[in-house]
Amino acid sequence: MFHRNIKLIIAGLIIITGIWQFTESNIGNGIFLIILSAIPIFLYFKNEFILLAFLKLRKQDFEGAKKWLAHIKNPETALVQKQQGYFNYLHGIMLSQTNINQAEKYFKKAIELGLSMDMDLAVAKLNLAGVAMTRRRKLEATTLLNEAKKLDKQNMLKDQIVMMKEQMKKI
Repeated sequence: MFHRNIKLIIAGLIIITGIWQFTESNIGNGIFLIILSAIPIFLYFKNEFILLAFLKLRKQDFEGAKKWLAHIKNPETALVQKQQGYFNYLHGIMLSQTNINQAEKYFKKAIELGLSMDMDLAVAKLNLAGVAMTRRRKLEATTLLNEAKKLDKQNMLKDQIVMMKEQMKKI
C-alpha cells in the first residue's frame, strides 16, 4: 500500500500525457488518457481495499474482509480522514462478533474521524450503546440509542433499537 498522494501524482502524470497526446494530434489517445486519469482520482477518495472489504462483508465473509483490510499497513498515510473512519468502522464490525472491548475502541475512533453515511453512524452508535448497556452504563446507552434513532431515517434499525430499549428496562 502506498501513500495516498501517489495516486494524485499518477493521475497528474496521466493528464499531462493526455495533453501531450492532444498537442501531437493524437486526439483519441488524449481523450482516453484523460478518462483513464479518473481511476486514480476515484481511488484517492474511495480506497480499493476498503471497497473490497465492504463487498466481502456483504457476503458475511469476515475472514475475507480482514484479509483485504490487512493490506492497508499504515492507514494514516494511505487513507484520507473519512476512509480512516470507515477503516475503523469495518474493524469494529468484525470485532463486535468476538471482542467487544476492542470493537468499542474502533467504533469510537470511527465516529471521531467521521463517517459519510448516517446509516453507518447509526450502526456504530447502536453498537456502542450495546457495549455501554453490557457495562451497566444506562445513561450513556440511552443517549447513544436516541442518537442512533435520529440517524436511522429509513427505520432499518428500528427493531434492534426497540429490542435494546426493552433490555435496558431490565437493568
